[in-house]
Amino acid sequence: MATKNDDFAPFPVKDQLPGVEFCVSSSPNWPEGIVLGFQHYIVMLGATVIIPSILVPLMGGGDVEKAEVINTVLFVSGINTLLQSLFGSRLPVVIGASYAYVIPALYITFSYRFTYYLHPHLRFEETMRAIQGALIIASICHMIMGFFGLWRILVRFLTPLSAAPLVILTGVGLVAFAFPQLARCIEVGLPALIILIILSQYLPHLFKCKRSICEQFAVLFTIAIVWAYAEILTAAGAYDKRPDNTQLSCRTDRSGLISASPWVKIPYPLQWGRPSFHGSDAFAMMAATYVAIVETTGSFIAASRFGSATHIPPSVLSRGIGWQGIGVLLDGLFGTATGSTALVENTGLLGLTKVGSRRVVQISAGFMIFFSIFGKFGAVLASIPLPIFAAVYCVLFAYVASAGLGLLQFCNLNSFRTKFILGFSIFIGLSVAQYFTEYLFISGRGPVHTRTSAFNVIMQVIFSSAATVGIMAAFLLDCTHSYGHASVRRDSGRHWWEKFRVYHTDTRTEEFYALPYNLNRFFPSF
Repeated sequence: MATKNDDFAPFPVKDQLPGVEFCVSSSPNWPEGIVLGFQHYIVMLGATVIIPSILVPLMGGGDVEKAEVINTVLFVSGINTLLQSLFGSRLPVVIGASYAYVIPALYITFSYRFTYYLHPHLRFEETMRAIQGALIIASICHMIMGFFGLWRILVRFLTPLSAAPLVILTGVGLVAFAFPQLARCIEVGLPALIILIILSQYLPHLFKCKRSICEQFAVLFTIAIVWAYAEILTAAGAYDKRPDNTQLSCRTDRSGLISASPWVKIPYPLQWGRPSFHGSDAFAMMAATYVAIVETTGSFIAASRFGSATHIPPSVLSRGIGWQGIGVLLDGLFGTATGSTALVENTGLLGLTKVGSRRVVQISAGFMIFFSIFGKFGAVLASIPLPIFAAVYCVLFAYVASAGLGLLQFCNLNSFRTKFILGFSIFIGLSVAQYFTEYLFISGRGPVHTRTSAFNVIMQVIFSSAATVGIMAAFLLDCTHSYGHASVRRDSGRHWWEKFRVYHTDTRTEEFYALPYNLNRFFPSF
């Protein structure tokens, strides 16, 4: 029986995301690209400021040390972003400070051997050297996983079904840095969230304005408007008699970065002295490296979608992980107090702006390096109240999660096997990570209590990451549940990604992932 013309038909499956204005290999004009690159720089400032603000005071440092560490993180992030976009995955991802390394860094900071240093600055330097040594050793494992193809072997078994929870949880797993941080200054954070949604989602349709202006620069407009509003509240004395925590979150003059930052200073390797090495520190940092690899993989997959590229081949993904290992090595040499990862918020910005251009991210790396050298100018932007960044994260993290949901188009959602693996892996990832995180905050230590403190920290780091727990569950279930059944291959979407398992199988791969300067002749991908 012939179907009527008005009958609903399923939407076609798309290897490449449609509707993107600029893909990975295309570029906007230079003025537009510079503004978009500056926007990427602004977005990555949140994690760049938050992590040193947590670690440096506990290490014994003051505002001067915090400003120096922030500038060092910016400088190394710029270098790592350039290396990743030129020689790594070739995707438009921003490489920056990772939350996965905070717990190992705190473990090192609270080590008993540093209690003998009574002078705060001396204690800061000794702690920083220990963190540097742990990062250097961990980076070796990171590079081995990438350049020796170990990660390539694992991700070749990924299917759209097992990758979907990974990407979803890469975004959703960072909810603690979104609305909970926004709520610390609700009168600033909530207007920022509302304005961003109106500018990016409603204004283009209500007033028929040019979409490239309304959507592509919505984050910049939002931050500028709400930052000015926060300046007015601060100047008017709205927070003068409020609690200290509220003043720290809401006021625009409490960061201490502007006065502490030097006018001009170039970060350099071993600026804190020679790194020190300790076995338990290194093992704890290796666990963070594993978590960073997992979360970066989720960001890479999301970035390939938002950049309208084909699915990233395992060899290219492994190459990107290897270069990220070099980034962690630079973190250890320069002394950033944390390792690197592909920033989720900047990956989400690709979806919001519909600009997945590699050049834009490279321009943002130039801003990172410039503002890290001229510290006073960078400190002005770094003093933006963190609840404004948290409001932006509410939208950008959601975009990354939506990229994971988009992978389900390749799967059979009418299969009960698919439903179980998808639902269970997402639920258990969130649930286990929530348990480990809450236990740590309530009791001051993780739920794993053995005589080996390094092992306790390793378990805490791994199981505090929702993306890591979720992919372990999804990967194991997808590889073992109903193994050998005829329908499994199609239900999990494996047949859609089969042509991307080897670099040269699909002719489009070369366009997006080929190395520049014809380097593929010397470093071929398989």
